[in-house]
Amino acid sequence: MSIKLKDRFFAPRQASNITVTIPSAIKRCEETGRIEAFKLNWTPGCDKPMPHIFWDSDVAKVMEGMAYVSNQPGGEKIKERLDELVRLVVSAQQPDGYLNTHFTVTEQDKRWTNLFNWHELYCAGHLTEAAVAHYQATGNRLFLDAMCRYVDYIWSVFGEGGREGYPGHEEIELALCKLYKVTGNPMHLKLAKLFIDRRGTKPNYYVEKEHMDAGGLPNRQAHIPVREQTEAVGHAVRAVYLYSGMADIAALTGDKELLDACKRLFDSITQHRMAITGGIGSNPSGEAFCEDDDLPNDRTYNESCASIGLVLFASRMLALTNEEKYADVIERCIFNGALSGISLKGDSYFYVNRLEYNNNTLQYSHASATRQPWYNCSCCPTNYCRFLPQLGNFCYRATKDMLAIDIPVAASVDTDDFAVDIASDYPYDGKVAVTIRRGGKFTLAIRIPAWCEDNPVLPAGGEIVNGYWKSLREWKTGETLNITFPMQVKRIICRAPADIGKVALTRGPIVYCVEAPENAGYAPIELSVPANANFELVPVEALLPGTVGIRFTAQRRIPSSKLYSSEAPATEPKTVTAIPYALWQNRGNVQMSVYMMDAR
Repeated sequence: MSIKLKDRFFAPRQASNITVTIPSAIKRCEETGRIEAFKLNWTPGCDKPMPHIFWDSDVAKVMEGMAYVSNQPGGEKIKERLDELVRLVVSAQQPDGYLNTHFTVTEQDKRWTNLFNWHELYCAGHLTEAAVAHYQATGNRLFLDAMCRYVDYIWSVFGEGGREGYPGHEEIELALCKLYKVTGNPMHLKLAKLFIDRRGTKPNYYVEKEHMDAGGLPNRQAHIPVREQTEAVGHAVRAVYLYSGMADIAALTGDKELLDACKRLFDSITQHRMAITGGIGSNPSGEAFCEDDDLPNDRTYNESCASIGLVLFASRMLALTNEEKYADVIERCIFNGALSGISLKGDSYFYVNRLEYNNNTLQYSHASATRQPWYNCSCCPTNYCRFLPQLGNFCYRATKDMLAIDIPVAASVDTDDFAVDIASDYPYDGKVAVTIRRGGKFTLAIRIPAWCEDNPVLPAGGEIVNGYWKSLREWKTGETLNITFPMQVKRIICRAPADIGKVALTRGPIVYCVEAPENAGYAPIELSVPANANFELVPVEALLPGTVGIRFTAQRRIPSSKLYSSEAPATEPKTVTAIPYALWQNRGNVQMSVYMMDAR
């Protein structure tokens, strides 16, 4: 399937990924020594930085993104550079198949001695994903064969009859499933399943073999077997990577028990532990999930990688079940929490994605006040290199006999059997036209978004199944179907203690926030939204062309000169313009808030 996005929200991000994001990430990887590390020329006392335990994963994610764009317009130079990097990475492989820059040059006797905290299997997973992407883009097996040799070696260590361990930082599980789909080698799937099945079993490997405190096991999702887990706990990125691997194995093996666990864990996240923006992992301590409904705004964590990982998990669950709720979460993430972590220019990033920022907001690890060009722990910047090219795959799915329009952004979709064009100004307008450019007999499935509660206009015929309008018939070339999803500004309340008495604004799939450029002179958290507010749609300057803001008259609470007072606070009307949350802080360092006081 070929998807070419033509919308005004995602397509510019994909273009800047080719011209700015990937080139800048390559440059940063060069400047910091991450690429140089694969030359294996570090020695104690030399003037080069010592390769870090997770550096290989950073380079791998950039390479994966390079593979995705290598055959696109403007990707020619990226493809040439990718071929060079592939040769360099493969040259670092050891005779036994091992491939890790840190342990090859720094601590050769410590391979696999600390799975709980060190990242060998995690790095192997990202290298494997990059190799699969490179092979699929080029047909060249050099990188793929190298990773197959590495996986053979890993099997010799951890396979049946070998060590009992499993990854401290999950990721290789889903990577092995990708590898299996390409190679058909049953060992690749078997190894992924072994890592899943061993996790959290008794006697616990980490407690018995690596002498870890059992109190830390939930952070690695290793406290109980995965099939018994009912709540999303621990490090949020590790968790959603694990759940993605579980979903892959459930799909490849028909494991209903594993699928049921995935469903429970997904509901735990989305019904109790997910921000309105799709951000997850609200606890800065351990980059972890909090308890149910513990969703702070100015002190939340919501790592960019975690929201990206939730998209990966939800997309697998959507493919497995065809249920609308999974597409609803994908949409919430990719229009809001997942894209807030990268600037419009494409070369600066948030690691932490807060829902409120003011002059009194506490600072904590990675919680920068402005987007940064890089982080020493650079998982988030490098993740965008591979995430942005995949946006179309999160909007459209196709098989030989089905096209699912999950998110109807403007695009052209081509398969071997049929082709369609989608015209829309989504996510700012709900009018969608689907034109059959090349006909055939297939099922057309169009998702009805959960936010659309106002009688969507759907084509005649068809039936509603799991939140999708579906019709199976012979589609004629030139046919056009018109759909309308009415979009209204909604006042959203949340039961989380941090948001009692507050309200957020949404329109369609977009979560809005208020930031300072339109509202200079006071803090957004001083505002309240009247119950009878009249909302007006307006263009917003200095952001993506076509950005739609929401203008309304709010009441500003004027701070008293007294610390304590029995008098009712004074208020004054203020004209306010709310903007899409994903686009905040692209016009300078400003205060911002998603939630405002509710003046019902």
